Amino acid sequence: MKIVAHVSDEAILRELGERLARIRLDRNLTQSQLAERAGLSKRTVERLESGEVATQLSGFVRVCRALDLLDRLETFVPEPAPSPIVQLKQRGHARQRASRATATAPASRAWTWGAER
Repeated sequence: MKIVAHVSDEAILRELGERLARIRLDRNLTQSQLAERAGLSKRTVERLESGEVATQLSGFVRVCRALDLLDRLETFVPEPAPSPIVQLKQRGHARQRASRATATAPASRAWTWGAER
């Protein structure tokens, strides 16, 4: 969704929250990890991502609207574009969670003819 003047404050906050969530997932961070890095509670990150109206953020959106600056929010928090590889992997499914870091798999021995017996 493009952030424009005719969109409600709640819709703008919801869109910004969804964009932040997609960026967080693209960086493979959990909400808890992001909260710790930002010095916030996990609940605050949850509320931001869900677009629940916070007084200060809602006021910020209203001031931007009054100054005709809403279109600049597109530049401030751009809509993330998934890479072609991610698009292929997702095949239409939006990512829901960050994955855990995985240990590297041990090297397997090379296959040779006759080894299948």
